[in-house]
Amino acid sequence: MSTLRMRNLQKRYDNGFEAVARLDLEIHDGEFLVLVGPPGSGKSTVLRMVAGLEDITGGELLIDDVVVNAKGPQQRDVAMVFQSYALYPNMTVADNIALAMRLPDTDTVTIAAKVAEVAELLALTAVLARKPGELSGSQRQLVAMGRALVRNPKLFLMDEPLSNLDAKLRLRTRAEICKLQRRLGVTTMYVTHDPIEAMTMGDRVAVLRRGVLMQCASPADLYEAPDNLFVAQFIGSPTMNVVLGSVSAGDGDRLDLEVGGHTVSLTGAAGARLHGLRSYTGRDIAVGLRAEALRNPGTEAVDGAVGVVVDLVETLGSELLVHCTVAAPSVRAVDGGVEISDQRESSIVASLDPRNQVAVGDRLRLTVDTLRMHAFDLESGAAIGRQ
Repeated sequence: MSTLRMRNLQKRYDNGFEAVARLDLEIHDGEFLVLVGPPGSGKSTVLRMVAGLEDITGGELLIDDVVVNAKGPQQRDVAMVFQSYALYPNMTVADNIALAMRLPDTDTVTIAAKVAEVAELLALTAVLARKPGELSGSQRQLVAMGRALVRNPKLFLMDEPLSNLDAKLRLRTRAEICKLQRRLGVTTMYVTHDPIEAMTMGDRVAVLRRGVLMQCASPADLYEAPDNLFVAQFIGSPTMNVVLGSVSAGDGDRLDLEVGGHTVSLTGAAGARLHGLRSYTGRDIAVGLRAEALRNPGTEAVDGAVGVVVDLVETLGSELLVHCTVAAPSVRAVDGGVEISDQRESSIVASLDPRNQVAVGDRLRLTVDTLRMHAFDLESGAAIGRQ
């Protein structure tokens, strides 16, 4: 097992394009870290620099506290699994796995024993004599992993290994990868563009955007305490509802948020959690709410509810996803900052109990869980003071 550290890591191409900008990131011994971001965010470039397949423009890359910038791929003792399986179709599973060990100083008995060990670990023993064309997509990906594992690498690097699988196989194979990594304890960096995949697999998740690290934290922290508007809207499905609101001072320590023509009061723990809002009194902000932070009180009279009109109801069995129109402009993260819609109304999504009787066209008053409310600065997109 090993550690990986990036200090001010940079990648700039000859045409001046900066794919990775001053990245500081550390992967701990035995950790499963996921790099996630939209296409073009630089995540695969980072992985290729770690593997030695891409030159490093600036900064340092350390494996076990040794700078490896000038070392070639074979000298770094890392193993990589690519998006494509890259298996030889005319070779058996056993021969494909053994390929990485076929060196002049490795005898056939040692190779066979190691292949058998890895095949048992990956539940591939029964298919060792088959060719790749006779396997399912998930089995082919496991063979590609076996070929990497057979070397006992210091680091395991995976570049979107599940993107060629259908949804059901992806779900099953990512569970197998996680169980295998926990069992082996191999320090792993995994790249994906899928936020759900990142959240379900990583011990920590690093979110990249245009080569810049936006936040690195546990999946729970990314979801519940995003550092900025981009992370808030990128992580989670459905995406976080974000609309324009304004802050005003209420009686005593109370703060009021005006959202869609309705007032939501922050008192006690809710006010203390978003303590930074007080400096925004009299100003507009972006108000963020996860779908599950909105509730339908039914016919019960409540204060601080937000009025909406139901546009669409998705019945998912365990929940109802209710798409509603609220009388407030939407806000989203864009390149260079934050964009406020010029429309006075926007769509939000609430996750409701499936026992709710809700139909398109209904007018609802949704209550807000103020302990799960988020607030963001309209200029920088940064989260406004939490505790």
